[in-house]
Amino acid sequence: MPNTILIADDEADITAMLEAFFRGRGYRVLTACDGESALRQAERGPDLILLDIQMPGPDGLEVCRRIRDHLSCPILFLTARVEDADKVRGFSAGGDDYIVKPFSLAELEARVQAHLRREARRGGGGRVKFAGDLTVDYAQRCLFWKDERIALPKKEFEIVELLSQSPGQVFDRERIYERVWGWDGEGDSAVVAEHIRRIRAKLAAFTDRAYIGTVWGCGYKWER
Repeated sequence: MPNTILIADDEADITAMLEAFFRGRGYRVLTACDGESALRQAERGPDLILLDIQMPGPDGLEVCRRIRDHLSCPILFLTARVEDADKVRGFSAGGDDYIVKPFSLAELEARVQAHLRREARRGGGGRVKFAGDLTVDYAQRCLFWKDERIALPKKEFEIVELLSQSPGQVFDRERIYERVWGWDGEGDSAVVAEHIRRIRAKLAAFTDRAYIGTVWGCGYKWER
């Protein structure tokens, strides 16, 4: 069954463009043009929501807060700008990600697919085997090399989880820190490099294959 995406934006041209794009990719699409209609459409249980922050009626933040009581699907905010204070409000309301307008449709689709894959793997709670003999067990929250378990502390596993569920996608240190430590984390993004060094060292005891690549000047990615 195809995934269902709810697109809630008061700009009709953006809504029409996104609806045509995602329908062409095989998704079922619901649309809403204001906060009230977004709340009604959310009752149909979409798999993911693209939610404009600036909408008439309840704005996107209020819509997000209200539907979080009964809906756990990923919510990606669409916004013309994003500053730290905006992110704090959005994540506090229950949002999962930000897409800044104007955006690339290719990047948007990649973000949507990454969130849907993450939800599917959490729901399935299974193992995923990668190149070589490495397996990530998302239910047990550990790695296996062949049949040998590689235990990781919580933050190290969460970095592996984030990167491995979006192979090839580059995450900068700030975004990794934000996703793993959250806004109430004590410290800064420099700690990400140290955790990745430790993960690599543990994998190096079993293989010389590089699973976490460095994209110089940009960040890190899980190698395909």
